[in-house]
Amino acid sequence: MNRIARWARKFGAARAVCLLLLFALVLLRVTDPRPLQELRLRTFDLFQVLRPRAQTEFPVAIVDIDEASLKEIGQWPWPRTMIADLVTRITQLGGVVIGFDIIFAEPDRMSPAIAEQSFRGIDPETRAKLDSLPSNDDVLADAIKHSRVVVGQAGAATLAPRSQNEMALQTGFAVRGPDPAPYLVTFPGLLRNVLPIEEAAAGRGLFSINPENDGLIRRVPVIMEAQETLVPSLTMEMLRLVTHSSAILVRTNEAGVQAVAVPGLEVPTDRNGQFWVHFNKHNPARYVSAKDVLQGKLPADRLRGRLVLVGTSAIGLLDLKTTPVEAAMPGVEVHAQILESVLTNSLLVQPNYAIGAEVVAAVLFGLAIIIAAPMLSPSIVVVLGATLIAGLVGLSLYFFVNHNLLIDFTYPLISSWMLFLVLTFVNYFREQKQRQQIRSAFGFYLSPHMVEQLARSPDKLVLGGEERRMTILFSDVRGFTTISEHYKDDPQGLTRLMNRFLTPLTNAIIERKGTIDKYIGDAIMAFWNAPVDDDDQEANACDAALEMQARAAALNVELKREADANGGVYMPLRIGIGLNTGPCVVGNMGSDFRFNYSVLGDTVNFASRLEARTKDYRLPLVIGSRTAEGAKQKFATMEIDLIQVKGKTQPEAVFAVLGRAEVEQDPRCPELRDLNAQMLACFRKQKWDETLALIERCRKIADGFSAAGLYDMYEERIETYRADPPGPDWDGVYEAESK
Repeated sequence: MNRIARWARKFGAARAVCLLLLFALVLLRVTDPRPLQELRLRTFDLFQVLRPRAQTEFPVAIVDIDEASLKEIGQWPWPRTMIADLVTRITQLGGVVIGFDIIFAEPDRMSPAIAEQSFRGIDPETRAKLDSLPSNDDVLADAIKHSRVVVGQAGAATLAPRSQNEMALQTGFAVRGPDPAPYLVTFPGLLRNVLPIEEAAAGRGLFSINPENDGLIRRVPVIMEAQETLVPSLTMEMLRLVTHSSAILVRTNEAGVQAVAVPGLEVPTDRNGQFWVHFNKHNPARYVSAKDVLQGKLPADRLRGRLVLVGTSAIGLLDLKTTPVEAAMPGVEVHAQILESVLTNSLLVQPNYAIGAEVVAAVLFGLAIIIAAPMLSPSIVVVLGATLIAGLVGLSLYFFVNHNLLIDFTYPLISSWMLFLVLTFVNYFREQKQRQQIRSAFGFYLSPHMVEQLARSPDKLVLGGEERRMTILFSDVRGFTTISEHYKDDPQGLTRLMNRFLTPLTNAIIERKGTIDKYIGDAIMAFWNAPVDDDDQEANACDAALEMQARAAALNVELKREADANGGVYMPLRIGIGLNTGPCVVGNMGSDFRFNYSVLGDTVNFASRLEARTKDYRLPLVIGSRTAEGAKQKFATMEIDLIQVKGKTQPEAVFAVLGRAEVEQDPRCPELRDLNAQMLACFRKQKWDETLALIERCRKIADGFSAAGLYDMYEERIETYRADPPGPDWDGVYEAESK
């Protein structure tokens, strides 16, 4: 017992479950539910798309009642005397057998005796002459008698009575084996041609083809049962006439139909008397126009020695079919491709042993996976899995291309994949549990991107950092001291207010790929391009900053409404935001006992200085030059100053964001940017009067871009410089004394 228990533990619950699953998968293939059938059909369709049947010769020609013929000769149906001329002409041109993908189910209404009934004022003598003329149906029947013609019939949903003459007009069948009728495609009724045409024809065959459930034609019956009688398809009856056979041989066994044959040609079928058509693309070379045949415009050898199908490609006559290789193919061409497949021995066959081969492959591969996969490294399993997929697909394609055999690779592939998934679930569950522990530990104070990266790579939980080009954001609430004093007796109220305020601003950052570094009271520090790469970091940061302003404005509307309703004091929350882009060091920083994922560098310091300068500029958002350069394709920016902050030796241009790219369509935007550039140039040359004049012009436009306060600041600077001039060597750089 102990040995059995040890063996069971070693074998593992996952392997035991997989053995049960393998047994269930075998039963699934045997029962063959519709989804599995549909998947198999799609696979075989793909094979036909990849390797359609090669076409080197055209043993079948189509006399096409096309749009050009209808335009020149007249609308359909044509008088049957015209059809008689067509039959005669095809016969003279050497057509071996003519098959009609058309049915003449009613007497021709243009026959003289029928047509004269619609004439008014006709004298008795003329009426008698018309009555004495042969009917158009008789004329067509006479033409058919002098040729070898198979007329088309159609399966009908209702049972129609049959005359003795019609019952006598049946193709002969010889059945070798059990009765095939229970397995065949069956139609309750049969739609025939008028009796003179039926009697004159050398053969009769059904052109009815039922598509699969998805509307595609893949398999076609070569024999069917209609009105309780065995009937051949149009194409099989044409083959019977070609081989001068008096009957069609049907081979059957206990499983159903095996094959249908005429002398020299045997067509293997499935148990229902159907075979897979090996299609190729629509080819105009198969077609000749009916008008060209009637007008004698064809080369003398165009139809000689060929089987000829008469049908239509005219869109208005609605005889279009969908095949694996064409979304719309004329029905008559489907029949032509059926004949070509048989005559060129290009039939596709799904052999009887296909199910057994698929099940054996699935069992062998499944057992190999169950035994070996848990003992192998993931990389080896991936390589073996890829080899398995390539092998199954390649083998299936080999049989299709070289032997016209349809062997399905999807079932063994799916079964193997399902077994592999079950086996890997245990490891996956264990890893997910570890990741959840990391998410629980760090999810409250790290960004979601960072949490996921740590969950995927726990080895990152060590001290250290990496250098990256990053965009840094600082935001701060203006007048927060006054707001805090208002809540000095209600600290919980202040906490609720700040949480209500910081939540939408945080979401605006995270939704645009930002990472929250920390909250510093009412301030937010965030960054882009770490831990996840962001090739559009500057634009995402600018977008987040504008969205933060919009969400803060929306919250202020709510606060105003609440204050008015409660009789309280409305204290709007306004923010200043600074953005800067440049090299930084980012990583886990702190001690061995406690560390945070954060960012350091001069770029960070300058972003903080820019946020502080928004108060001086009276602007909600100020960005550095590299941020402006990276975002200029998606945002309208404008240089506002050259600034040298305390502790730095080099000045840097700073910019305002006027709006997203669509703002550029406003003619005031480029006008403001141009006037502002002129104003800065005059300012830096100490041309104070000209600068003030330009300031007035800028201010009128800037109101539309929330930038009018900038020019108030420049007026104050000019007033200061007039009182204490900066000197002749001044280069226009503003030196910020405070941080």
